[in-house]
Amino acid sequence: MITQAGRAGGMALSGQASAGSGSWLSSLLPDDLLLLVARLGVAPIFFLSGRTKVEGILTIKDSTYELFQSEYSLPLIDPDLAAHLATYSEHLFPILLVLGLLTRPAAAALLGMTLIIEVFVYPDAWPTHLSWAALFLPLIARGGGAWSLDHLLGRGRSKRVKGAYA
Repeated sequence: MITQAGRAGGMALSGQASAGSGSWLSSLLPDDLLLLVARLGVAPIFFLSGRTKVEGILTIKDSTYELFQSEYSLPLIDPDLAAHLATYSEHLFPILLVLGLLTRPAAAALLGMTLIIEVFVYPDAWPTHLSWAALFLPLIARGGGAWSLDHLLGRGRSKRVKGAYA
């Protein structure tokens, strides 16, 4: 069984798999490691996309505005505003994910962006978007884990609920 220290990010084992895990392998992959991998796995996708939209540090390229007027055209929002919101979001939220700071809101914002991209821009890219959602949902549900600034600052503490962090 995994001890409380094991759940908090260590790998203290007592020789048995955790209740409900079904396998000793789950004891080798603590939730905090999985949350860290999710954060570090999805953040570069958005950050690198944001970097293609700017020159220098954060000067939005003319081609970005053109993209949002044609290919990325969204209903109910001005294309220039959408270009700014998307570009700055693709820079800010991935950095927050890497740091594990405000993890839940950052993951929720990027999941929202993913849903907008899926519905309005690239509806045939659902397998890719579904894989991104699979990384965001645990972060929204459980936060950044013990290896995050949220945890260090006391924001990541959560109560145990049915053997998992909620």
